[in-house]
Amino acid sequence: MNYFSHLECGYCSKVFDKNKIWNLCPDCGKPLLARYNIESAKKSFNKESLVSRDKTLWRYYEMLPVNEKKYQLSLGEGFTPLIKAERLEHEVGLKNLFIKEEGLNPTTSFKARGLCVAISKAYEFGIKEVSIPSAGNAAGAMSAYASLAGMKSFVFMPKDVPEPFIAECKALGAEVTLVDGLITDCGKLAAEGVKKFGRFDVSTLKEPYRIEGKKTMGYEIAEQLNWNLPDVIIYPTGGGTGLVGMWKAFDEMEKIGWINSKRPRMVSVQSDGCAPMVKAFNEGKEFAEMWSGAKTVADGLRVPAAIGDFLIL
Repeated sequence: MNYFSHLECGYCSKVFDKNKIWNLCPDCGKPLLARYNIESAKKSFNKESLVSRDKTLWRYYEMLPVNEKKYQLSLGEGFTPLIKAERLEHEVGLKNLFIKEEGLNPTTSFKARGLCVAISKAYEFGIKEVSIPSAGNAAGAMSAYASLAGMKSFVFMPKDVPEPFIAECKALGAEVTLVDGLITDCGKLAAEGVKKFGRFDVSTLKEPYRIEGKKTMGYEIAEQLNWNLPDVIIYPTGGGTGLVGMWKAFDEMEKIGWINSKRPRMVSVQSDGCAPMVKAFNEGKEFAEMWSGAKTVADGLRVPAAIGDFLIL
């Protein structure tokens, strides 16, 4: 069994029933977060139980929101290696520098983590159609897990994304719409389809479950470092789900007694051509402003506005 107890708005703290389908908080329009029965977890969920488990993100199923094992979709995602970058250490003058090799996930990116859990939860709810705006990687991951679950998937991408992303989604059975605009424009079109056809929207932080998959990076890093956390985590940031997810994992692990209160310094890296979080952080703001004229060769970082900005900041 898992310890998933309820959903809570990350901004206004209102509580919601975990057994109903939600996207954003209906009161304030901000992201919802999955919460767990920490007292129960402290009594019966221990680190030693992980030793014999499969090396996928589902090894932490007690702290994930999918209630029944039969709905836990898997393509072998998670538990990617921490690689000691010795030559890079010498180059930058550090003693212990590790790279979390997320390219070894299914569909070759960390996006597989979030979409694995989000689509698994949609599968458990009996949802038949899912939709996403994406610059590439998230769309491929959603298409893969939706195909595994027998769902119809609808993808909205900027028309200038690399062709392999488009081909991947189509090969996995997704209906792809190319948009003359940015990811925010794709999001608007996806939202229209959600409203008109009742599709489940798995946009970044517009549902509570992708972040739960992403947080397993935090659990893994702690486990791989013998339940110690690094001093610094440097993280490329677009929508910010991974950054927020890891911090959430650290908070949960401290509460159940697996780690102490020490936290890494989290460094959010953005492109010069699209850096709304960096700008807001440097200005001491709670929310980020829409970035005008977003431009970067890193398609996944071309996010001019993030709905979870306050969680990142």
